[in-house]
Amino acid sequence: MILAGDVGGTSTRLAFFTVEGGRMNLVLEKVYPSRRHKSLDEIVVEFVSHHRLAIEYACFGIAGPVRHGRVETPNLVWVVDQGNIASELRIENVWLINDLLANTYGMLSLDDKDFAVLNAGAPNAVGNVAVISAGTGLGEAGAYWDGKRYHPFACEGGHGSFSPRNELEIDLLRYLIRKFGHASSERVVSGPGLRNIFDFLLETGRGEAPDWLIAEMEQRDSSAVIAQAALDGKSELCVKSLELCVSCFGAEAGNLALTLLATGGVFIGGGIAPKIIQKLKEHTFIDAFVQKGRLRPLLESIPVRVILNDKAALFGAARYAALEASLVPS
Repeated sequence: MILAGDVGGTSTRLAFFTVEGGRMNLVLEKVYPSRRHKSLDEIVVEFVSHHRLAIEYACFGIAGPVRHGRVETPNLVWVVDQGNIASELRIENVWLINDLLANTYGMLSLDDKDFAVLNAGAPNAVGNVAVISAGTGLGEAGAYWDGKRYHPFACEGGHGSFSPRNELEIDLLRYLIRKFGHASSERVVSGPGLRNIFDFLLETGRGEAPDWLIAEMEQRDSSAVIAQAALDGKSELCVKSLELCVSCFGAEAGNLALTLLATGGVFIGGGIAPKIIQKLKEHTFIDAFVQKGRLRPLLESIPVRVILNDKAALFGAARYAALEASLVPS
């Protein structure tokens, strides 16, 4: 039995898996609000104690830079150590990996029905692939192609510096530097990033927020309110905010595609993309993705797809454990 986890700043999803015929079989799962718990260990102990299944292996994909089996999560006040979790579970084989690495392992096992196409790209595209996921934060990862199979790897490109492309974005950069010191791409392309853009436009006199919108933002997740108001066309300021966020998302995805030479495809993960899929399918995202000057033809040839299966990272964590335990072929 494998215990797998997909650990993010908003939610932590845990599940038990078995391996049958080389495929991961999900037995049961549960989702926990991350910020209502003081640690991942607490969530794991609660989940396991309720079901008491015999666990042999465990793997957790967690948002943050994992080093030597330990991570200080940037969007949670947690320090997670795989040795501590192994002690709690009383097993030896526990792995802690970056959540986008887990997402990449999971994505490589999905079917065509689990994706929405934003850019068809070249027929029979082959080569490295990139994964970029916007949610509470901005995660990035990739997999290099050796001619026979993919080799996933993690990175922390979402915390790289935000690169403005025009006067409006230069003003946004100045605003973010004043507010945060370092202006990363995550400060723009994420749920909190959408709120940052909204605040920037509002505070610099580029839009007005009606009373009903402010009231809803105080009662619910403000980024979700902004996104929905934009999709419904109920607020011009929200429409502008989402448009700018999506454009920056496309530009950062294009940057990652060039950095990794991801001719095999770019995959958009995370919780936000499926919720704004109608917006992503418009021209804004792909226009920003391909606008890379002389290398525009290369970007136009790269397939771009949205991952619709919200369990991709969970399955990926389970698959990582299965590979490390030699339960499935590499």
